[in-house]
Amino acid sequence: MSDNRPLVLDVDGTFLKTDMLFECFWAGLGRDPIATLKTVAQNFRQPAVLKSKLAEIAEIRTDLLPVNEDVKALAETAKADGRDVVLASASDISQVSRLAADHGLSDRVFASTPEKNLKGAAKAGALNDAYGQGGYDYAGNEPTDMPIWTDSAMPVVVGDAGSASKLKGQGRELVEIDAGWTPRDLIRALRPHQYVKNVLLFLPVLAAHDFTMSTLLLVLLGIVAFSAAASTIYIVNDLLDLEADRLHPTKCRRPFASGAVPIVVGMITCAVLAVIALGLGALLGGPFLGVIIVYMTLSLAYSLKLKRMRWVDIACLASLYTLRVVAGAAASGVEASVFMLVFIFPVFIALGCVKRLTELTLATSDERLPGRGYGRTDRSDLLNVAGIGTFGALLMFFLYSFSEQSQALYPSRWLLWVALVPLAIWLIRMVKLGYEGKQDYDPIVFAMKDKMGVGIILMTLSLMFYAAGLWQQWFGF
Repeated sequence: MSDNRPLVLDVDGTFLKTDMLFECFWAGLGRDPIATLKTVAQNFRQPAVLKSKLAEIAEIRTDLLPVNEDVKALAETAKADGRDVVLASASDISQVSRLAADHGLSDRVFASTPEKNLKGAAKAGALNDAYGQGGYDYAGNEPTDMPIWTDSAMPVVVGDAGSASKLKGQGRELVEIDAGWTPRDLIRALRPHQYVKNVLLFLPVLAAHDFTMSTLLLVLLGIVAFSAAASTIYIVNDLLDLEADRLHPTKCRRPFASGAVPIVVGMITCAVLAVIALGLGALLGGPFLGVIIVYMTLSLAYSLKLKRMRWVDIACLASLYTLRVVAGAAASGVEASVFMLVFIFPVFIALGCVKRLTELTLATSDERLPGRGYGRTDRSDLLNVAGIGTFGALLMFFLYSFSEQSQALYPSRWLLWVALVPLAIWLIRMVKLGYEGKQDYDPIVFAMKDKMGVGIILMTLSLMFYAAGLWQQWFGF
């Protein structure tokens, strides 16, 4: 490359491992969803205007946007050689100017204004007017950059093998930089490890002692549907939380926050998973479909607004867990008793508090959690509410032992009272570990991996099975 020609960098997908238009869209959905959707609907066919208006709704933190390290290294080398490094992008000029300042690049930028969308041939024309044809090197990442590569002195192709091959066929010398995403990173964004939460769909079957193969298969199908629905919401949640995640000590490594997977790939995957979830829901019948629609709607409301509201967020989390139990009943046709639901809800109130306690304990500063309404001063209140939830759950379990259903299902009812002891130990231990910051950020996932905790739960279930006479029925003792 020349020692004096400016190095011009495209932004979206080239200098950045993300796209500022989609960043603005999701930031806007998080801050003012109605205004954002209205703006998209009104200006969909006017991309330059759309970019400008979305930038007004949500002013994104350009200093937090993930950078392609190879392109950044190229820019640093050019700067060290005394060359201008200039950003040229189809994104809105206000954002591109801030990005250039954040990274110490030239204050001369080329970008879209409400009057003109600077992309493809329009960008090539602007650069040729400024530097002359062949008077600059240009780095881009997609076929629409071909007119600019053609007019540049040295094309730099980022992650676009087809365009690189075409330029080579024209006899052009060029620089290639690898970029792209992997299916493994996309799978990581689906959070398959979170699917363990969906074992809650088995609770109604477990409580009713209905272990027929047809019932279990229906619940398994329900788990697949709920897993697809959950991954849909996980993606939406991650896209809405991009800025907060980038400020988080560990969540900054999530696929979309880190730029490992493009936002548009996440949006397409989200749509496909939603279709799968709703399709399987319809197959399992109206009641189950209704539950999964309520689950997805409440999850979306949580992602958009409710998770930022103190105490409301915990009640919402508890409701989402409880809906899994209701879904298990709807999928299998087994009735979920009122006692079960009233017992389950305070359990998850306690675990929701544990989740926030863990986050606050592991936080690196006394500031409120990014995107949440809690600070370290709330730890004592969260501990108190967790204690109330624990007491409420144990009380409901005790009262259940006197119900008609309990008397019919558990001949040795006194063993249910014995089972209260390990259950109480498990709940108190979970709260204690959360308060001490010795858990993962998700208490349910932690519970599934915690060997001692799993042992305590198995002890509780064993006592309940013995009280029901199932061990005698299955094994003759």
